[in-house]
Amino acid sequence: MDLESYGETAFGQERKKQKCCCLPNPSVASSHSFSKDFPMSYAIIQTGGKQYRVSEGDILSVEKLAVETGKETTFSDVLLVVNGDKVTLGAPLVSGASVQAEVVDQYKDDKVVAFKFKRRKGYHRTVGHRRQLTELKITKISA
Repeated sequence: MDLESYGETAFGQERKKQKCCCLPNPSVASSHSFSKDFPMSYAIIQTGGKQYRVSEGDILSVEKLAVETGKETTFSDVLLVVNGDKVTLGAPLVSGASVQAEVVDQYKDDKVVAFKFKRRKGYHRTVGHRRQLTELKITKISA
């Protein structure tokens, strides 16, 4: 008889079955609250050399944009648009798709400090910077 078939290892220890953390629980996925937490209409945009997953009503911080506070801006670099069951994937961009956002604030991020040090040489340098960011509120996704 094989010990593996009885759920034990060769040393008599019971094997624990682990659930996969990447698959959603079916009871949670079918519930109504799941769709509120994860909206089924979203887009992936590119700005400032980074990509962001956005949906209507989201507030996010991106690298500084040359737009005044309170004004609207439009992102035409849309890589993916999902609207319910309809998925539109660009190659590399989705033609005719755009995301509109309102500029909420222009601000500077917290200070990042880099301390350079070499032991026994008397060398130490402190350098730092503060990133300039723009806070956006996504108002409309059109495909």
